[in-house]
Amino acid sequence: MAEESDLERTEPASERRLEQAREDGNVPHSRELMAFMVLATGAGTFWVLGEWMAHSAADLLRHGLSFSRNAAFDSTVMSGTALAQTADGFGIVGPIFLAIMAAIIATPFIMGGWIFSSKAFQFDLTRMDPIKGFGRMFSWQSLAELMKAILKALLIGGVLYWVVRNEQDRMFALVAQPIEAGLTSFSHLLFFSFVAVIAGLALIAAIDVPFQLWQYHDQLKMTREELKKEARESEGDPQLKARVRSQQREMARSRMMSQVPKADVVVTNPTHFAVALKYDRVVSSAPVVVAKGMNLIADRIREIAGESRVPLLEAPPLARALYRHAEVGDQIPAALYVAVAEVMAWVYQVNEFAANAGSMLLPAAPALIAVPEGLDPGAPD
Repeated sequence: MAEESDLERTEPASERRLEQAREDGNVPHSRELMAFMVLATGAGTFWVLGEWMAHSAADLLRHGLSFSRNAAFDSTVMSGTALAQTADGFGIVGPIFLAIMAAIIATPFIMGGWIFSSKAFQFDLTRMDPIKGFGRMFSWQSLAELMKAILKALLIGGVLYWVVRNEQDRMFALVAQPIEAGLTSFSHLLFFSFVAVIAGLALIAAIDVPFQLWQYHDQLKMTREELKKEARESEGDPQLKARVRSQQREMARSRMMSQVPKADVVVTNPTHFAVALKYDRVVSSAPVVVAKGMNLIADRIREIAGESRVPLLEAPPLARALYRHAEVGDQIPAALYVAVAEVMAWVYQVNEFAANAGSMLLPAAPALIAVPEGLDPGAPD
């Protein structure tokens, strides 16, 4: 049962899934909201500019129907007049078209933002698959769209029937009215019809927008297995990350071991800890830890140091303090300067002994190197 539930799309889409859908041009949209916005914007513009448009249309019609006798027989005059009348007509209806275009561009922001994706224009053969197309025709989404179209037609048709039935006397009276009064009455009647239709579309859009948002998010739902896979891809496969960390530690250990032959001295516990120190007064003001380790790594450090003839000094308190308070690549803590100075003095004597081919006595290793209180983690309380 658990495996079956992992394969069911019951989980909401993740942010990454939604972002990928947007990149593919898959965003929620509502045709009913678009229709409502277009008509509402057109009606609003008509309400603001209706009186001006009515007077301008009356003037345009009056000047278009009145001309001199000579102009009627002059084709150049008539063609010029027709061109000017056409330009004036576009100037009258232009504000409505501009407002509608602005509404068309702004509507996608209401549904979640406007986006341009080139993937939506890519040729996809699967869209031409007749089997899938046949399945889409008889899917529950198509049935819902059909029911919505029928309800929309009934609602809009009912609204228009109600408008015509209640305003039929005013419509027939337009014929007997003067042109200016008739255009004004017609504009009011047209605006009233727009408002009635827009009210019906507002009701449809109020139902369709939540439905489209629910359908969009329902289609993008994910299974638990998909969520787990996405988490692994975003955060990284734990096993792969563990292998990478292991390889990184191995590479770091190899680099560290390569520095042991260059060290001046290796301070040991003698068996549990080993810390390799290098002092180059040109590069740093204090000795630097070039390698450190415990147990098996400490054994390897001592082994490499013996092969490379790097002096080994058994100083358990100092080895523990260096291992605890200094990282590889760091200078030793200032509190350990005196203790390490004793070690470096002994190293200098050992190097002098080696350079003189044993003509001098082998210097004795420091018997007890004092470590400041609180720095040795192995010191008794």
